[in-house]
Amino acid sequence: MAPSRVDSPEPIPSPAPGKLQSIQTQQPHYGDFRDDFFRDGYAVIKGVMSKERASEYQSEALTWLESFGLGFDRNDKSTWKKENLPQSWKGGMYLHFSAAHEKYVWDVRCEPGVIAPFAKLWGTDELVVSFDTVNITLPQSIVGTYDSQPWPHCDQAPERKGLVCVQGIVNLSSAGPDDGGLIVMKGSAPLFDQFFEENPVTGPTPWRTAKHKDFHPFSDKDLDWYRERGCELIKVCAEPGDLILWDSRQMHWAQFGTSDVVRTIVYATYTPAAWMSEEDREKKKELFEGYETTTHWPHTNLYTHGKAMVKVDGEEVVDPLERDEPLTKPVRSERLLQLAGVKPY
Repeated sequence: MAPSRVDSPEPIPSPAPGKLQSIQTQQPHYGDFRDDFFRDGYAVIKGVMSKERASEYQSEALTWLESFGLGFDRNDKSTWKKENLPQSWKGGMYLHFSAAHEKYVWDVRCEPGVIAPFAKLWGTDELVVSFDTVNITLPQSIVGTYDSQPWPHCDQAPERKGLVCVQGIVNLSSAGPDDGGLIVMKGSAPLFDQFFEENPVTGPTPWRTAKHKDFHPFSDKDLDWYRERGCELIKVCAEPGDLILWDSRQMHWAQFGTSDVVRTIVYATYTPAAWMSEEDREKKKELFEGYETTTHWPHTNLYTHGKAMVKVDGEEVVDPLERDEPLTKPVRSERLLQLAGVKPY
């Protein structure tokens, strides 16, 4: 049975009997990371895997980056140049090249220690996982400044009420004070409904595409609104092998570091498999078989990022580096296929 503080997604009925209560009306004490999560909108779970295992996964991520043959060599910092890397978004998010389905990425998603906190939050271990991307960001101190400014946002549409999505970062590298990492507006998630009641979305919303319906950007005055209510910006610090969880209603963004650490993470979000409609189940199977990278959402809002594109003579064509399948395909275990939504529980 799911915890009483978790709301069922609408219009999909909850798998739990009875109507689940709102996070705002229940204040139980759990005695674990869930107390931090419900109070602050995020939590850090230490050591979901060993530092040694995290380092092995990071090595596989760097092997993948070297496989494009553009000149990047992890052992030669003189090769750490933007032109020696395949295209990415905001410095190191790889939305293409079948990156979401590399074997090491699926191995991370299937780690029992990664799954367990989500199972505890949702009250079930019958989960589906997002086909989310990886982030391998070379340090600005070596490659130069990235053309990206802070983009405070939340990954849940204002009309979608309650806690229905919890995002995750599995750290394969250090995320200390000077390293690249996650910025959150601590305590903003519980104020989600109040914010949009007082600040309704009006006028043109160019960001509200089908793929990005569960996305809302915030302005500087919005940050002030949250600060006036006691919220504060926090750089979330974590070590290799730690898991960061945050409520999708929480304001957040990624910050570039000033250290020489190569930020290496896997984004992983899990929700109850029972929340997925049959239509979305079929769509998720198709995306899985096509090795597509999707949004943060595991059970709904299933849209691919499509192929990597480049301009040639003024026309957009598929990037010659694009891949139709992973460099190393995952082993299709029963657990993996269940998490992928391909095999029912």
